[in-house]
Amino acid sequence: MTRVVIIGAGIVGANLADELTARGWTDVTVLDQGPLPLTGGSTSHAPGLVFQTNPSKTMTEFATYTVEKFSGLEVDGLPCFNQVGGMEVAGTPARWQDLHRKQGWATSWGVEAHLIDVDECVRRWPLLDGSKIFGALYVPTDGLAKASRAVVALARRAESRGARFVGSTKVTGLKQAGGRVTGVETDQGEFAADVVVSCAGFWGRELGALAGMSVPLLPLAHQYAKTGRVAELAGRATEATEASLPILRHQDQDLYFREHADRLGIGSYAHRPMPAEPATVDGDVTESAMPSMLPFTEEDFAPSWEESKLLLPALGRTKVEEGFNGIFSFTPDGGSLVGESEHVRGFWIAEAVWVTHSAGIAKAVAELLVHGRSDTDLHEVDVHRFEHVQLAPEYVSETAQQSFVEIYDVLHPLQPKLSPRDLRVSPFHVRQRELGAVFLEAGGWERPHWFEANAPLVKQLPHEYLPPARDAWAGQFHSPIVAAEAWHTRNGVALYDMTPLKRVEICGPGALEFLQGLTTNQLDKSVGSVTYTLLLDDAGGVRSDITVARLEPDVFQVGINGPIDVAYFTALRPADVRVRDITGGTCCVGVWGPLARDLVQPLSAEDFSHTGLKYFRARPARIAGVPVTAMRLSYVGELGWEIYTSADNGLRLWDELWAAGQELGVIAAGRAAFNSLRLEKGYRLWGTDMTTEHDPYEAGVGFAVRLAKGPFAGRDAIEGRSEETAPRRLRCLTVDDGRTVVLGKEPVFVDGAPAGYVTSAAYGYTVHRPIAYAWLRGAVGIGDAVEIEYFGRRVAATVAAEPLVDPGMERIRR
Repeated sequence: MTRVVIIGAGIVGANLADELTARGWTDVTVLDQGPLPLTGGSTSHAPGLVFQTNPSKTMTEFATYTVEKFSGLEVDGLPCFNQVGGMEVAGTPARWQDLHRKQGWATSWGVEAHLIDVDECVRRWPLLDGSKIFGALYVPTDGLAKASRAVVALARRAESRGARFVGSTKVTGLKQAGGRVTGVETDQGEFAADVVVSCAGFWGRELGALAGMSVPLLPLAHQYAKTGRVAELAGRATEATEASLPILRHQDQDLYFREHADRLGIGSYAHRPMPAEPATVDGDVTESAMPSMLPFTEEDFAPSWEESKLLLPALGRTKVEEGFNGIFSFTPDGGSLVGESEHVRGFWIAEAVWVTHSAGIAKAVAELLVHGRSDTDLHEVDVHRFEHVQLAPEYVSETAQQSFVEIYDVLHPLQPKLSPRDLRVSPFHVRQRELGAVFLEAGGWERPHWFEANAPLVKQLPHEYLPPARDAWAGQFHSPIVAAEAWHTRNGVALYDMTPLKRVEICGPGALEFLQGLTTNQLDKSVGSVTYTLLLDDAGGVRSDITVARLEPDVFQVGINGPIDVAYFTALRPADVRVRDITGGTCCVGVWGPLARDLVQPLSAEDFSHTGLKYFRARPARIAGVPVTAMRLSYVGELGWEIYTSADNGLRLWDELWAAGQELGVIAAGRAAFNSLRLEKGYRLWGTDMTTEHDPYEAGVGFAVRLAKGPFAGRDAIEGRSEETAPRRLRCLTVDDGRTVVLGKEPVFVDGAPAGYVTSAAYGYTVHRPIAYAWLRGAVGIGDAVEIEYFGRRVAATVAAEPLVDPGMERIRR
């Protein structure tokens, strides 16, 4: 029987004990440094808001599960969840528009949500001054969790199945042998374990350090105040429920409100970020005195109190009677942290988890431990999603504080960080700046999205290539210059900086066998072969799509999707295989377009003809004297190569290509054109278009599966499946009006009913209309009419055959 030790008896640890014991793992010990059941962590003071609407499908599913689970919990006849609903009011026209977008998210993820007018807002929340708002988003299934009571209910249920909870026991060390955890050391003795899971909340950094993990979270204080008696609230709620009115969020002022019988609780994110150092639990813990509660700073709350009285005039007849600054965990991107240590197998973390998502994340971790996979895709919360540069304490501190500042802001999907910037730049960066590159940021990399130097080319475009004007939202972080860059890629030649795309070298005597066992396609090919293939989980879900180039018999360069893939390969590699991240020491320029060969061939003695370097082949070469590896690949659907060299040679390579290309009209092109071109070609983006929740046939990448090659991870799960039997499909849509550009995550309707959601979208400059990819049920076929809901407006679209451009592959293979 697997022995599990969970560190932390708060809402996450108690949920995990419950989920594990429900699945038959009963040798579970939950340790906490504080007394039971009120341990002194964030759970002990949490206001308990559970709101489901989120741009992330994953986080929405976690919140929905929390609602469902907590709705069935009680302690001695008292409920653990009060389903009062949730209201998010709009105080500005911009926020009102954004609530239309959020209503779309809710529809996409299957949550009932309604936009209600001012009269309905005031009817549901009589204390509101209706003149201050434009309306609200109302979610009837949201509500308030009594977190401390839920912990008791969960602990009792887990204990009835064999778990034990031990308080006043501080973990001081981690025991391990042979790279695996064997137990924990505490101030009360040792506890043996095969699996240890840290659910320690804002103490998570210190616990992770015991296993050599850099846990990128920052404890920050968040203000919460309670008013005196509000006459208008008297008699509305019972002592057991504490509330009858919906959760009220006033995000324009970074505020939320909930009842405490005849008093009102007010939470504020409007104040300055206040990093906090975790205090130890020492002595008794009470509801008003615990290490997660810092003294209230009245001066920080004063502006929020004034805004609260404007929205709720009845508060002018009372005052703030008490308050505290409660400590919560924030991360660089605002997401939770789930995963296993790369260095100590069996040591897991589930940190930076709020009450809202606690049951859902606990369920996912239990599924990982017991079954090896979660039913919900976890890449957005995977602790390994960050690059090494993003784990630096300085980076975590600055970005986590910015996450706090922006928590209620209206954020555009492309909105980049303003700081820190220029953490990672390719060797071409200096030239890109000279060309007026407009950089966005991802993974610490500066990535050009378009180049101002190409602005004059817009006037030279054929009329049909000029896209229609975008609305204000879709027009953010966009330029008409993108059309010129797309046209020149389709009709001339363009250079793309592909350096930020992550790549590893996997080598050693066992490298081929290792990769063959993890991937779907046949990799046992000649040196120089390049293969598109998939990594599947045990249920057949797509955990990544990768490109494998066999450069030597035992040396493979693997193009991957990010640090999660590095961690995956590293965790599974045998002793005779080495996995090395080579991204930072190398660079890559994509040379694409019908004139690509005219540019490259004169610079090299190697044969770059179609027969000399065939499609999906690689070879070492010299271009203008620079040693390179050229791969005949094209993610934009045009003739060309990904050309790799070491970072020290990168600038010279760019300059030689640029100089030689002037007579051909070569341009530099950015990620915006790249994204448009790849959608016209039907190329998927992992993490956006497909995840572990989709199998290869549903995602339209079944061509990368070779069942006949022999055993590989996930093979048994997908055997017998096909595109024809897939219950859902990733479909290409074209927008009928030719002008409405959606951005992703919008709901799709078939025959007036919600039927799926958009993944990727862009304007297709070659096909002269917007494109959207969307998950739809399998019965929806090519030619069918659908509608995309965009800010509350239904936009007609048609399911199209893919790819939209060059279905015969003539352009790539010339």
